Amino acid sequence: MTVINTVASLVVEDGIGILSINYPPVNALSQSVREGLVQGMRAANADPAVKAVVLICEGRTFLAGADITEFGKPPRAPSLFEAQDEIEGAAKPVIAAIHGTALGGGLEVALCCHYRVAVPSAKCGLPEVHLGLLPGAGGTQRLPRIVGAERALEMVTGGTHVGAAECLAMGLVDELVPADGLRAGAIAFARKVLAEGRPLRKVRDADDKLAAARGKPEIFAEFRKANARKFRGFLAPEYNIRCIEAAVNLPFEAGQREERRLFTELVTGAQSIAQRYGFFAERMAQKIPDVPADTPTVAVAKVGIIGAGTMGGGIAMNFANAGIPVTLVETNQAALDRGLAVVRRNYENSAKRGRFTMAEAERRIALLTGSLDMNSLADCDLVIEAVFEEMAVKKDIFAKLDRIVKPGAVLASNTSALNLNEIATAVLRPEAVVGMHFFSPANVMRLLEVVRGDKTSKTAIATAMQIGKKIGKVAALSGVCPGFIGNRMLAARGAQTQAMLLEGVMPWDIDKVLYDFGMPMGPFAMSDLAGLDLGWSRETSKSSTIRELLCERDRRGQKTGAGFYDYDEARNAKPSEVTRQIITDFVAQQGRQPRAISETEILERCTLAMINEGAKILDEGIAIRASDIDVVWVNGYGWPVYRGGPMHHADHIGLAEVVAKLKAYGPLMGPDFTISPLLERMAAEGKKFTA
Repeated sequence: MTVINTVASLVVEDGIGILSINYPPVNALSQSVREGLVQGMRAANADPAVKAVVLICEGRTFLAGADITEFGKPPRAPSLFEAQDEIEGAAKPVIAAIHGTALGGGLEVALCCHYRVAVPSAKCGLPEVHLGLLPGAGGTQRLPRIVGAERALEMVTGGTHVGAAECLAMGLVDELVPADGLRAGAIAFARKVLAEGRPLRKVRDADDKLAAARGKPEIFAEFRKANARKFRGFLAPEYNIRCIEAAVNLPFEAGQREERRLFTELVTGAQSIAQRYGFFAERMAQKIPDVPADTPTVAVAKVGIIGAGTMGGGIAMNFANAGIPVTLVETNQAALDRGLAVVRRNYENSAKRGRFTMAEAERRIALLTGSLDMNSLADCDLVIEAVFEEMAVKKDIFAKLDRIVKPGAVLASNTSALNLNEIATAVLRPEAVVGMHFFSPANVMRLLEVVRGDKTSKTAIATAMQIGKKIGKVAALSGVCPGFIGNRMLAARGAQTQAMLLEGVMPWDIDKVLYDFGMPMGPFAMSDLAGLDLGWSRETSKSSTIRELLCERDRRGQKTGAGFYDYDEARNAKPSEVTRQIITDFVAQQGRQPRAISETEILERCTLAMINEGAKILDEGIAIRASDIDVVWVNGYGWPVYRGGPMHHADHIGLAEVVAKLKAYGPLMGPDFTISPLLERMAAEGKKFTA
């Protein structure tokens, strides 16, 4: 065996050189790996005993993508292009042996090999779009030469991981080898290449798949149109599309230059910087300074959920999806049947859309058991209360759970705003009580706000964070305060949107500004979707707010065909003259004079109020890090990921500018508005929240 460097070695077995990379944990394409590839290929090329080369990786995966910790730093030789040139230009056939994943730069290296084999469990993809990027090492130029322009468009703009069987069908890999025989299978394939005298097949020279798309610009026009809503606001999908267009219409070298030009524009741009920040922020959110990684956790083998409504059913689906049995408890049979029927319908619809088989849907449904008896939760390891937001009801439930559920179990509340410390007074084991705030629809939304009470144990916190990850959520820790992190900041924004209504701005004007900023919908459209009558009753309504006036006229949102907006049969919204008159009359009754408000002011008052509240949350220790606040807002409230989150956005604006604008808007922000002392202090010191 020849040791190439600290991460690469070359061994020759009967004419086959096996170039092995071992750079834990995921063989990222760091400088040492690139050097190992370059020097290893040169050694193999120079050795007359080597007739073919197998490129293989140790550990759990093939080459991962680029080492993104190197982004923004001075480049260190050799470049990835040099490594690719050594592989592609080799005088001997090179076979990539793929296991785990070949993603991003890893797949781009594999595409420079003359042939590719993979184990059945392997996956390939170019997921750079998720970091606001495009494949920058020839991926957009080589991929369509193998799979065709249409399939390449889907892969680079969706960032999907494609299974080995599908890769084989589309020609991305040449042969599947046994799961436990990658090395032997790759060597056998190399011998077959030699025995059959197969050519040194360079992907860059293939043209037949591209020729099928050449002269057909409608392919790209239709793809853009079909995905316009999905790609809204993002630069990276459009730049990826342009690269595939270049692959179709330009020679390889010219296409690669265009790819590099667009990559450079993205990697230095604000969107990719924000998306890469978000990538690391999600991972950082898992780290809690006083809850080390070796903190004991409760092994969650069975979950109990109280409440089978929309939220409880959605929460249950998360655990069933992860293979964990769930007992759903309701107060009456009709409510239980209704909840389980909704879950079944959701699973059947997913199966019909091809997300999984009907057999898999039935397997997941079988993990759910309905019950009308809270005693059936006695042996659960985790119980989550998901009933409506009323403190007395929640405390009564927890008092009963305290008597029923086995010692050592975690008792969680899905409360979105109530005081977890008060809920915990209902039990004799307050250390077991933790908040697990799911977001609706709970089976879809990625965020899980884990709420730490004054007496919550480290074991309960670690268990909630760990199980959140297991069920596919992004978990972020919050302390106890009204609304926790997300809803507290939402309330701060809501105060400004309501204030602006009273200054004469129409709801659709505010919604448009926030939608154009990148939010999935504005606050008034969201209120209509949720229902304006949540928490409202006709008996206590006093016509004291615009919302009350709307509800009194049975304008309660989409479900009644009218709320802030008017809705047609398909629930398409349009501005309402009725709402306009209600607001105009109400403003006049308040003795106010409407004024014109610019889109800039609307956006700044909404976003700066959130930033200010986020600074208070940070200052009070409710959030550990500013990046945790951003994780909450990106994953739970639709803040555009390409803007990083409210606190990252504050840094982008500049904290001094944020403070100056808040002071300028001060008289309009409301009588209770105060600027965060932390925000003022950091602005004065020239600091950033997310440095």
